[in-house]
Amino acid sequence: MGSVLAASSPNPPPPASGGAAVPGLTVPPGFGMPPVSSVIPPTEAASGQQQEAENSLPNPGAFDECHRKCKEVFPMQMEGVRLVVNKGLSNHFQVNHTVLLSTMGESTYRFGATYVGSKLTGPAEFFPVMVGDMDNSGSLNAQIIHQISNRVRSKLAFQTQQQKFVNWQGDAEVRGEDFTATITLGNPDVLVGSGIVVTHYLQSVTAALALGGELVYHRRPGEEGTVMSLVGRYTGSNYIATLTLGSAGAHASYYHKANEQLQVGVEFEASTRTQDTSVSFGYQLDVPKANLLFKG
Repeated sequence: MGSVLAASSPNPPPPASGGAAVPGLTVPPGFGMPPVSSVIPPTEAASGQQQEAENSLPNPGAFDECHRKCKEVFPMQMEGVRLVVNKGLSNHFQVNHTVLLSTMGESTYRFGATYVGSKLTGPAEFFPVMVGDMDNSGSLNAQIIHQISNRVRSKLAFQTQQQKFVNWQGDAEVRGEDFTATITLGNPDVLVGSGIVVTHYLQSVTAALALGGELVYHRRPGEEGTVMSLVGRYTGSNYIATLTLGSAGAHASYYHKANEQLQVGVEFEASTRTQDTSVSFGYQLDVPKANLLFKG
């Protein structure tokens, strides 16, 4: 199966104006400063800063994003015809209309809206972000993502089905210099004593290798259990290899960027519960001159 996409990203909102503060000491008019010799010679200070920069490890990203690069290569599975119309109303607000015509199931229409705030936290990263869509039956999916501080990010998501709450969850993510920790609370019910707690931790061991784990605890009346899995990811110059092992099964993926136009991915999944295994191969071909994106 293959698909053809033509996409264009909306212009991000303009960053807030204001220059960075100039380091140094401000001397009032009429006063002078005597010459002061540096305690550390400039050559030693520069070499120390360079060594510290070389020894620092990068942030590994989120646990859920370990297999993302490979999954982005694969097309979205669907039967029928899907039409998407995006309309940017401003630098902060965008709406979209999605029509799905299918002979295998019901044809649906979805209306979605996206709001992006003006708080700049990184390159092309603005917060808060509010995303939601509703179909013709009245079911709603919504997410609110906000950067509380430079290292803490929170997300709240909920889902309704025909005007009834089905799922809701909230999570908090902490990103350090070389690690990422996340805790998620899903469908908590204090009266019944049920809910799901998920914790993630991902640590950069070297500049290319990251190791981490996931712990899932679920409880409801008469039943509770814990599931644990471990993950390892190695990032090369033009490839990413990831392996996840746990009591529920195994998941391995390999992403390779052949050149600026061609990307390929291979994914292997095995489940201990269903005793099933699957292998998938995907490719992505980008034709920038024609503004076309092929996936298959």
